[in-house]
Amino acid sequence: MAAHAERRAHAPARHACPCAPPAAVLADRPDATVVRHADTVAKAHAPGTPERPLAARLATAALPALAHTLLAPLDPRPALLHGRLVTLWPHGTPVDRDDPDAAPWEAVATLLARLHRTPPARLPSGLPRMRGPEKAARAVARLRAATARAPHPGAPAVEGAWAALPSWARAEAPPPGPPSLCHGDLHLGQLVRAPDGRWLLIDIDDLGLGDPAWDLARPAAWYACGLLGAGEWTRFLDAYRAAGGPAVPTGGDPWPVLDVPARALTVQTAALAITKARAGGRDLDEVERDVVDACRRMAALPPDPAPIGPK
Repeated sequence: MAAHAERRAHAPARHACPCAPPAAVLADRPDATVVRHADTVAKAHAPGTPERPLAARLATAALPALAHTLLAPLDPRPALLHGRLVTLWPHGTPVDRDDPDAAPWEAVATLLARLHRTPPARLPSGLPRMRGPEKAARAVARLRAATARAPHPGAPAVEGAWAALPSWARAEAPPPGPPSLCHGDLHLGQLVRAPDGRWLLIDIDDLGLGDPAWDLARPAAWYACGLLGAGEWTRFLDAYRAAGGPAVPTGGDPWPVLDVPARALTVQTAALAITKARAGGRDLDEVERDVVDACRRMAALPPDPAPIGPK
C-alpha cells in the first residue's frame, strides 16, 4: 500500500522519493487500513468488499456537483492489492480531537444538507442502499456472538431496545419515505479540512440511498444520552435546517423523525461497547454505562413510528 501511495504521490516518478519518513500508517483495523505518503492516502477496504458497489460509491464521490461536499478520490477505480480493494485519496486535516469546543458542528450540518439535497436522478447507476441499518444489525450480531457463552448484564437491555425498533431500522426492510443520498456513518471523524480551507466529508464505505434522518442520528443519540450539550446540538440542528436539509421539518420538534434512527445508533453504540469490553476483559466505562442505561430506558418506552413521506 505504501508503494501504491508513493507511485501516485510522485507520478510521474523521475527521481528517488525525497519524503522522510516515506510513509505513515494512519489506521490499521480489521475493516480498513489507511496509509499516507506525502499528500496521498491509500485505503484498503474491508476484506470481501464487493467491487461494483464500491465503484458506484467512488463515482458518486467524484461527481463535480459534490466537489464541495465529498472529498473526491484521486482515481475513480479501486485497485486490487493482496486480495483487498484499495482506493486513493488526497490527504486532509482531521478535526482536532483535543479541542472539542472547536468542533465544526455547523460545517458538518451544512455538508449533510448538501448531500441530502442531491437529486437521486443525477447519481451513478448501481449506487446501493446506505449501510447504516446494516451496520447496526452487525453490531448486534457481534454482541450475541460475544455473549453467547458468557452473558453480560447489559446485553438484555440492548436486545430489548433492538427488538422494539421497526424492521427497517434493523436492516430487514427498506426505509420509509423517498430515499436521499446519505453518508451512512456520520461522525466528526468523517470530516477533513482540504488544503483550500474547506471542510469535506470522507469515508464512502456506507454511502448510498436511504433515510437522511440516519445521518443526524448519532449527534441526536449523543444529545439524548447526555453526551452532547444542548448548545452543540442546537447549533448542529439549526445549521442543517438553515442549509435546507430535508431530513427534519423546517421548524418545530424534530424528534418524531429522529427518534427511531437515534435509538438504533444508541443500540449500535451499546452493543459495540459491550463487545469491546468483553474482548478486553474489562468493565464498561462511564460513557459506555450511560449508553447501556439509555437502552434500558428505551426498551421500557417503545418508539413512535416515524412519519412517512416528505419531511
